[in-house]
Amino acid sequence: MIYIISGLIGACGSAAILVFYFWSNKKALQETQSSVQKILRKSREDIDRERREAIIKLKDELYKKRSESDLDLRKSKIELQRLEHKYQKREDLLEQREVMLDSLRTELQGKERDFSRRLDQLSSGEIKLKRVYEEFMSKLEMLSGMKKDEAKKYLVDSLREEVKVEQQKWIVKATEETRLVAKEKSIKILCTAMQRYLPEQVTLHSSSIIHLPNEEMKGRIIGKEGRNIKALEMATGMEFVIGEIPEIITISGFNPIRREIAKRTLNKLINDGRINPTRIEETVENCEKELDHSIEEIGHQTLMEFGFSQLHPELNILLGKLHFRTSFTQNNLEHSKEVAYFARMIAEEFGLDGKLASRCGLSHDIGKAISAEVEGPHALIGADFAKKYGEDPIVVNAIAAHHEEVPSKTIYGFITHLADAISASRPGARKETLSTYIKRLEQLEDLSHNFDGVKKAYALQAGREIRVIVDEDRLDDDRATLLARDIANKIESEMNFPGQIKVNVIREKRIIEYAK
Repeated sequence: MIYIISGLIGACGSAAILVFYFWSNKKALQETQSSVQKILRKSREDIDRERREAIIKLKDELYKKRSESDLDLRKSKIELQRLEHKYQKREDLLEQREVMLDSLRTELQGKERDFSRRLDQLSSGEIKLKRVYEEFMSKLEMLSGMKKDEAKKYLVDSLREEVKVEQQKWIVKATEETRLVAKEKSIKILCTAMQRYLPEQVTLHSSSIIHLPNEEMKGRIIGKEGRNIKALEMATGMEFVIGEIPEIITISGFNPIRREIAKRTLNKLINDGRINPTRIEETVENCEKELDHSIEEIGHQTLMEFGFSQLHPELNILLGKLHFRTSFTQNNLEHSKEVAYFARMIAEEFGLDGKLASRCGLSHDIGKAISAEVEGPHALIGADFAKKYGEDPIVVNAIAAHHEEVPSKTIYGFITHLADAISASRPGARKETLSTYIKRLEQLEDLSHNFDGVKKAYALQAGREIRVIVDEDRLDDDRATLLARDIANKIESEMNFPGQIKVNVIREKRIIEYAK
């Protein structure tokens, strides 16, 4: 029973709990539905508010766009009106030009008709003029006794001669103007170069004369049956001339190196006192070695003087050999050094490479050291050797072109040629034999006498001036001017001379009367 009552009580409690649970859930459900309805109402209100704001914003944008469109439309209308006004003006201007062109066309047509009429008149006048010209020419030929072609030829010859004289006047004027400008600049450059250079000593000359301590030494040099003198000549290749001049022996030979060896050998034998064929051969051999060493040392010192460190040993030896060679009594090595100094200073005046120019000048005559052994001009021989031993192509061309055997490819060739001329032609540089001097003067006078109208010609100032006296009746002043130019051109083409030669043409008429 108790168990039944307990079961009933438990069942009643469970039912009560279920009722309470359902009642609580229903209330929570009602509250949830109320919250959802509130959220829905708020969402609808927010959506309505946003829709109204969007509509207002859209209306504002539409109004703004409409305002901008209206403004652009007004601007376009204003621009269109301006363009219409502009085109209207152009159209009016074109109409005015068309009217003007019509008037000009009408005027041109009138002028064309007038021109045609005048052209017809001119044609008829030309026919009449041609008829008159033919009559005039026939009368002129009859009066002059010359045909038309003959008269034309005479007139052309006269005009040609007159034009030639006028052309010569113009050439003389242009030449003088050019010469004045070029002379001022060239004198400035050359004088600057020449004044900056001063040789350290007088130019050396090779000597072939040996002074003996006494007359008895001649006999010892000749030796028994002349064996010593023969041994000397065989070993050195030179000729020993023992003349009547006391205490003097002359060494004769064309090779300057062998002549120097012979001179040194003879001096050593005289100082030593032992003169015999064996001693002579030993001394000659020793002198040859000493001279080879001296040649190398001279070449080395020359290179050091100019600051050249890279030069082939063979070219160095050729430079040293130039010390023992002379041309027109001018020592070749001293001449080459002068040319190097002048070339460097001239190049520096022009803003060029002075070291390269001095290298060209120093090497320009190396062909003279070997010209006796190889056939050909010394300039081309020297250029071939310089090229063979790896010298700069600019230097090679300057060596080959310094006597104009080949054209100069660079400015350094002209500078070398100019420096060589300065060194060779300066006063005191070279001596001239009497026969050569007289021959040059005679050649100058004979050349001037070959021109028509020349009465006398005299070479003056050691050949630096040729004074020409012309026949005043055969040549006028203009033709005398032309003659001076022709003589100068012929001298330049046919003669070799240092410096310049003044051509002085004199035309003078003297009238002499005697009162008795």
